[in-house]
Amino acid sequence: MRPALSDYEHLASGKVRELYRIDDKHLLFVASDRISAYDYILDSLIPDKGRILTAMSVFFFDYIDAPNHLAGPPDDPRIPDEVLGRALVVRQLEMVPVECVARGYLTGSGLLDYQRNGKVCGIALPPGLVEASRFDEPLFTPATKAELGEHDENISFSRTIELVGAVRANQLRERTLQIYLQAADHALTKGIIIADTKFEFGVDADDRVVLADEVFTPDSSRYWPADTYQAGVVQPSFDKQFVRNWLTGPESGWDRNGSTPPPPLPDDIVEATRARYIEAYERISGLSFADWIGPSA
Repeated sequence: MRPALSDYEHLASGKVRELYRIDDKHLLFVASDRISAYDYILDSLIPDKGRILTAMSVFFFDYIDAPNHLAGPPDDPRIPDEVLGRALVVRQLEMVPVECVARGYLTGSGLLDYQRNGKVCGIALPPGLVEASRFDEPLFTPATKAELGEHDENISFSRTIELVGAVRANQLRERTLQIYLQAADHALTKGIIIADTKFEFGVDADDRVVLADEVFTPDSSRYWPADTYQAGVVQPSFDKQFVRNWLTGPESGWDRNGSTPPPPLPDDIVEATRARYIEAYERISGLSFADWIGPSA
């Protein structure tokens, strides 16, 4: 018989996830159907989103060549029925206070940085780059991890060294780029570009850098269709950018620079977001989301 969620101590709530203690070495990592954008948790839920994020993370944790925090399968008997399919048993780690971002293309906050000073996180780039320009080599562009409701801040590699030391900073950069390249190469064979992604790492008892949190989900990555890719224009996407675009478009009526929170998402945007997330999972993994464990929303 599986335990109830109430049997575990609730430790923390994030924008999307809930964290519980199983024992002194293991945590329960639960993905909700909440969605965040521009540092707000939206009032709308995306049905099955937590299960999709979990399924995608499990696929990539298994696929990539890097130690990760998983401590059991997605149907581990320590996972309560009520969160089955959207929860993972993970090892407790000492988390590194830097968010590790890999960028293969110029977009988002990187594009804004480049337009201001020709650099991204202190890395000088050639002139003439535009929205969605592909880099010759992917960039490691770290950020500070902000508190809930605050915005992550892009930082330079030298600042990363100040925060975690030179040895650890180089480990993070090497591991981030290695993981990104392996996954991006795989996704491209499925017709999808991973434009950028972000990772979180922890350190285990043996001082090893371990991949933690989520990995290559549509929440943490930009997914573009490869067959329509064209530099100089905003790309269609299979990720959270679809929601951001609606929020900043004329239909939402929301002023991002104002003091009011974003409005709820219309039903058609909710359903289209769910469909995009599922398509990203199925195309990249080659698996059917209908076969993923746990109760569907």
